[in-house]
Amino acid sequence: MMARMMSLPRAPVLASLLLAAFQGAHAQAPTPAPAASAAAAAAPVASAPKPSALSAELFYQLLVGELAARGTDPGAGFSLMLDAARKTNDPALYQRAVQIALEARAGESALQAARAWRQAQPASRDANRFVLQLLLALNRIAESPEALKAQIQLTPPAEREAAISLVPRLYARASDKRLAASVVEQALADALARPETASSAWTAIGRMRLAAGNTPSALDAATRAQAAEPSTEGPVLLALDLMAANQPNAEALVRRYMDGTPLPELRMAYARVLMDIQRYPDARLQLMALTTTRPDMAEAWLLQGLLQSQESQFKEAEASLKRYLSLAQTAGEASDRSRGLAQAHLALAQIAEKRGELDQANAWLDKIRSPQDLVATQNRRASILARQGRMDEARALIRALPERQPGDARTKLLAETQLLREHKHYQAAFDLLEAAAKRQPPDPELMYEQATVADKLARYDDLERLLRRAIALKPDFHHAYNALGYSMAERNVNLPEAKALILKALESAPGDPFITDSLGWVEFRMGNKAEALRLLEQAYRGRPDAEIAAHLGEVLWSMGLRDRARAIWKEGLLLNRDNETLQETLKRLRVKL
Repeated sequence: MMARMMSLPRAPVLASLLLAAFQGAHAQAPTPAPAASAAAAAAPVASAPKPSALSAELFYQLLVGELAARGTDPGAGFSLMLDAARKTNDPALYQRAVQIALEARAGESALQAARAWRQAQPASRDANRFVLQLLLALNRIAESPEALKAQIQLTPPAEREAAISLVPRLYARASDKRLAASVVEQALADALARPETASSAWTAIGRMRLAAGNTPSALDAATRAQAAEPSTEGPVLLALDLMAANQPNAEALVRRYMDGTPLPELRMAYARVLMDIQRYPDARLQLMALTTTRPDMAEAWLLQGLLQSQESQFKEAEASLKRYLSLAQTAGEASDRSRGLAQAHLALAQIAEKRGELDQANAWLDKIRSPQDLVATQNRRASILARQGRMDEARALIRALPERQPGDARTKLLAETQLLREHKHYQAAFDLLEAAAKRQPPDPELMYEQATVADKLARYDDLERLLRRAIALKPDFHHAYNALGYSMAERNVNLPEAKALILKALESAPGDPFITDSLGWVEFRMGNKAEALRLLEQAYRGRPDAEIAAHLGEVLWSMGLRDRARAIWKEGLLLNRDNETLQETLKRLRVKL
């Protein structure tokens, strides 16, 4: 009985198969004697029948094998086809034997046929490719180095770099990532030794190490790859993934590449990673460089506009987003930009809403055609209704959204909660989340949301209860650690525990400006003003934000550096005049700016 496996391509029609067998057999016909050849050359072409080694017996075997494969006995069909392939040494018949086994979900039999094919024709790339792919599909990773090495060697020199770059994708489904990384490194030993393939080989090895969770070793591979070929893109893309995986030393490789003549797409990727790790000033510099050197690159204007909007630079954001719309809607644009257009229209609607231009905000929303942005669009419409004092209608709009996917109900719940929080309906938001918690299994993220609302209601016992339970359910939930630690620091209670909680959060998100702000604030509460100042200045450089400005200004004020404090607070007001923490700080310290 053949082992079960995945289904693959349909069989060729019988006539095509037999024709391939005929041609293969004809190619092996004996060479005629010279005299016979001369006579044949002199005779008319039409009168010279082509000899064939496709005997009646072989034809009958192929016919029966094909009928069995298509009928109720694929095992017999496989055996007959593999036997015919061995007799004729025809690659088409070997491949058909492999296909019959795969269609019968018989992976081991398919591998048997592929190995027989490779043994009969060692120089066949197709035969070796089938062996490699079947070994990986069967998760027999330890047996694959020879086949991988052979596949690279059988690839023409001009195509080898591209073939090597695809190796991590081949092993993406391996269950043992560490073993897969070791196997690939073993198989690519020859490629590492050749200058023309060393960079791509080290990059492939680095990706395998990253997939195995060994980021320091992956960084070493990326460094070696760039050293082998400084101008190539592969090591930079790997380094960007390492940056996203909290390996900050990888940025040196990215910067080295950016100092040359980088591809605009890679500078864009760098800007995206910087935004993801909340290094917004650095992201802004990269986007400014892009929009200056490549003013026709639509995505750069979109990303810049979204960043400016997030930082409350509404005039600049509006200009960038409109520039994006102008570029994205030109006839020369080939790619589908529906999501980008939706993002731009949503951001412009939000800017108009903040200005109180509610009709204009709705006009921007009317332009959105992307179905996947329906929730975000309706959220903005609901926010506009809430601003008009029509909260019941706003909540009804969100609740009327369709629930097509399992997570849609949760998404709607979070959207309604956010709407209530934005408009300071804190008790309604708390009650909504409390009711949801009774209907469904424990959800750490929803507990976190409810805790933030409890903080607004000064229900600190509820806040601590919810955050401690969220941490118990999700021990790596760094947002919960930070929120609990910051709440204690803000209330000036349990400061040693507050610091320990915030440090725990930083372990999962090193360099996060908001968590660094929390640490600076707890240091200030503990009387360590110099350390508090250092941390808060670091946080503010990483993310100019009104709340961080409030804390930094208060530390400066307490140290007698009042002109600097006023300057920071003024910057904070420009960033977000309505920030509650900043407004409360100025009121409590009786500062007028």
